[in-house]
Amino acid sequence: MARLTENSESKEANMGYIYGILAFTAWGLLPIFWKLLSALSAEEILANRFIWSFVFLALILLGTGQYRKVRESLLGKRNIGLITLASLIISFNWFTFIWAVNSNYVVEASLGYFINPLVVFLLSILVVKERLNRGQYTALGLAFVGVAILTYLYGRIPWVALILAVTFALYGLIKRYLPVDSLVGLSLETLIITPLAVAYLVYRTLSGTGNLAGLPPLTMALLPLAGVVTATPLLWFTRSTRLIKFSSVGFLQYIAPTLTLLLGIFLFKEEFSAGHLLGFSFIWAALLIYTFATFKIHFFKKERTAAPMEP
Repeated sequence: MARLTENSESKEANMGYIYGILAFTAWGLLPIFWKLLSALSAEEILANRFIWSFVFLALILLGTGQYRKVRESLLGKRNIGLITLASLIISFNWFTFIWAVNSNYVVEASLGYFINPLVVFLLSILVVKERLNRGQYTALGLAFVGVAILTYLYGRIPWVALILAVTFALYGLIKRYLPVDSLVGLSLETLIITPLAVAYLVYRTLSGTGNLAGLPPLTMALLPLAGVVTATPLLWFTRSTRLIKFSSVGFLQYIAPTLTLLLGIFLFKEEFSAGHLLGFSFIWAALLIYTFATFKIHFFKKERTAAPMEP
């Protein structure tokens, strides 16, 4: 019976890692999509992102019959409060990232998600009360050095990076403690903001300050996809936070900023000096050490589970 439980937990953990890798890979490549919508302001992109995310999620709820869970999820002031807080935090995060990408701060945006795991580690220790082993603490130290080098190179406080790091870490923590199905929870989060988003776009259009009316057909066709590229990775991410340790999610997050950083350097031609490379190297070393330390523990657990029981 114990062996079956261990195997079940191992499979769930593996699925958690798969969901996490998929989510952060998608997020790492997302700047390409937002660049295609650069004819719009960051506010207009954000509004469309919420509207089309809600439409996409509502269709999934109707198709799967899970819309019945919406009412259950709204029972209790605690759930409503957490869902509202999550929607506000992710709104701020989305706006900051969209603005950064379309204002040529892609490298600094990637720095934010390099800093994010440090915030996640802090929350893991102080709030979730998780314990890290010596190798994981070593990795944390190396990551801190790498991020410090990257921060120093800017010669100023990297506000964009810090906002992205803190808001996404808090969002992940809230989602971990929100006893609501990931699909239903995200649907409710987008529902809360969607009326405001619609009102904003209507106001911009009627006042003549909006850009939607003059968009080329290709851009107009891309707008509905904002819901797909937004909701799908978030669903994967939420599932991942439920299946693996919160600190492990923190290091998987290095996938996204690594891809974003590569896009900033090679596709968007932003500055990347030898100092950037040094900081980047520290962070990758931290990732390798953390991965080894974490999976070494899992390996020995499996070895003990597989060992024959003594009579």
